[in-house]
Amino acid sequence: MIPRSLGGKKIAILVENLFIPEEIDYYKKRFEELRATVHFVSRLWGQPNVRFVSDSWEDEETRQTLEVQHDFQDIDVNDYAAVIMAANYTSVRLRYFEPPVGSPISAEQVRTSPAVQFYAKAIANPRIIKGALCHGLWLITPMPELLKGRRIICHEVVLADILNTGAIYVPSPSGVVVDGDLVTGRSKHEVEPFVEAITEQIHQVNSATNRFLLKRTTPVSAIKRAS
Repeated sequence: MIPRSLGGKKIAILVENLFIPEEIDYYKKRFEELRATVHFVSRLWGQPNVRFVSDSWEDEETRQTLEVQHDFQDIDVNDYAAVIMAANYTSVRLRYFEPPVGSPISAEQVRTSPAVQFYAKAIANPRIIKGALCHGLWLITPMPELLKGRRIICHEVVLADILNTGAIYVPSPSGVVVDGDLVTGRSKHEVEPFVEAITEQIHQVNSATNRFLLKRTTPVSAIKRAS
């Protein structure tokens, strides 16, 4: 059952240019309804804020902008209940890394992208729910071992790349697949069930944590009496 409130928990959403307006608007609306704090985060290149533009495939006149004030290099990923990689080509743009001056580019350097490192840190913490919609898993393909054996769904455009990491594709009728702390969705059209699945997983992690803390603080004699 989806909880009515996330109780002020923090959600980080990775964005860049070419974001999908409807997706971003839904995150704002739904997480506000759930009383969560949403931080849109990106690489700000030393600036106090950066304004990103949406994709313009449908209508140039309706192109939207999104001002981001949080650089993921300046925040602690462990402060967040969920980290979501936005859809579209935002993940490709965030994989950018700086090749060393005067030296050839090596394959290993693809792992040094700050955004890849940030998402990898989130994956390392099972208490953080990771979300990736549509093309989102492209962000972490530089570290294929992190997706190996994970059950996922994604847009068919990136499916070959994701399969090459050793992930397991699940053609879910709902367009959303939950694999523990990893929630994936096929496209922007599944953003609503995608958010609800992330919310449910946050709730489950919170419940498990509360049970663990209660067990630690309950005297042994009380546990024995209860059993």
